Amino acid sequence: MTPFKIEFPYDFSMAKHQNAQREAIEKVKVQFGKEYTNNIAGEEFSTEKKTKSYSPQDKNILIGTFQKSGANDAESAIQSADKAFQTWKNVPAQERAQYFLKASEIIKARRYEINAWMISESGKNYSEADADTCEAIDFLEFYAREAIRYSKNQDLTGIEGEKNEYFYIPLGIGVVIPPWNFPFAITVGMTTAAIVSGNTVVLKPSSDTPMMARLFFDIMNEVGLPYGVFNFLVASGAEAGDYLVDHAKTRFISFTGSVDVGKRIYERAGRTNPGQIWLKRVVAEMGGKDAMIIDWEFSDLEFAADQVVAAAFGFQGQKCSACSRVIIDEKIYDELLPMIIERTKKLTIGNPAEDKNVGAVINESAMNSILNYIKIGKKEGNLLLGGNRYENEDAWIIEPTIIECASENDTLAKEEVFGPVLAIIKSKGFNHSVEIFNSTIYGLTGSLMTDNKDKLERGRNELHCGNLYLNRKCTGAFVDVHPFGGFNMSGTDSKAGSRDYLGLFMQGKSVATKL
Repeated sequence: MTPFKIEFPYDFSMAKHQNAQREAIEKVKVQFGKEYTNNIAGEEFSTEKKTKSYSPQDKNILIGTFQKSGANDAESAIQSADKAFQTWKNVPAQERAQYFLKASEIIKARRYEINAWMISESGKNYSEADADTCEAIDFLEFYAREAIRYSKNQDLTGIEGEKNEYFYIPLGIGVVIPPWNFPFAITVGMTTAAIVSGNTVVLKPSSDTPMMARLFFDIMNEVGLPYGVFNFLVASGAEAGDYLVDHAKTRFISFTGSVDVGKRIYERAGRTNPGQIWLKRVVAEMGGKDAMIIDWEFSDLEFAADQVVAAAFGFQGQKCSACSRVIIDEKIYDELLPMIIERTKKLTIGNPAEDKNVGAVINESAMNSILNYIKIGKKEGNLLLGGNRYENEDAWIIEPTIIECASENDTLAKEEVFGPVLAIIKSKGFNHSVEIFNSTIYGLTGSLMTDNKDKLERGRNELHCGNLYLNRKCTGAFVDVHPFGGFNMSGTDSKAGSRDYLGLFMQGKSVATKL
């Protein structure tokens, strides 16, 4: 098997990629409005209640109609996964890996099409969608290789008179609950990691982006993954979500999403229910209040401004890694701030199908929440740019917004907004910058820009986040290059895309044989 290598996104400034992506968008448009079933053990079925997926860019465009399962279907899905696990756990890792390597090749061939669905359903522009698809490919390729590596007998210290072995076995049935903001990459990564390790899963996708999960499910069917190993269940969170998490046969829950939901899952998974003979494992990646520190000793402020704007407003700030705070030393504050504002003004706003920089946020509820945070920010601080809903009433678009905080204790300096809102905080010096950086409940990503080597070393040791970037933006992690996961309320620091990750879905077994 060839060594793992990164699948890099296309350069959409090139006409050939722009044209190919536009053509793919037109092709998927004719498929809008179809109905898609749930699937348990290879059986397609419908439910009385439905989940409607609308384009955030136009609330009148129905991407697709999906099902809305309850507790009864959740029970069937668990039983299906349990039955399939009895055989799937014994399939050699080399064989399991082949299904995902084949899926990777299909995705590579359908890359523009998958991007097009994502642009339509989630509101990503061309580059953001393509980066998402590339990351999905990377997860498939990397985790397939990792499963094979984990399957080998592990090195031990030997003693005379015994043969000693240490190897990994799968956990069992997992519930996979992915987010809407990386609707293909994270869905693919979470599901692949669990299944390629020998487990079986029930995938409950986000109700905002079920189409992207369905695409992956169909691809895994196409490569011949055995029925029951992967069960697709668009379902009610209240009726089916809790049921899946609580079930005595559920061995682990893999979750990416909000802090509130993550805490709820963690609490419920900690209970030992009747018939349960294990402690459930929770792999959780939650929120962030990520900051970029721009030190006065950083010489290239033009570059710093570019990086801040890219990290703050990429995909409308709807990334757990997004820069939602920029901490600027007072010595360069008046010089850097206008650069950030000027670059933000140049961002194009509109339909991502036309490859605008900034499109709609995911839904009306998110829009209202973000607008409420802006209202608070305007009251506590100083609005410098934006602050309004964009002129198109059919789309959930908010202008890129910059608010100067009166204090590092302002609401926008502390709470996750998850939208195109950047909080500007003035620092009194490097020590103060570090203090501000670490003053939230989160610890996911962060950035420090300085030419001072001593400060870089201090940042490396003192800035408390799972992914720290020095002299670059705080977004844009690559698989096996930047293992991704955070501290504190940002999750369990599960480090997706790392050489540790598959170990979370397995358990070690030691066997000693007397000679």
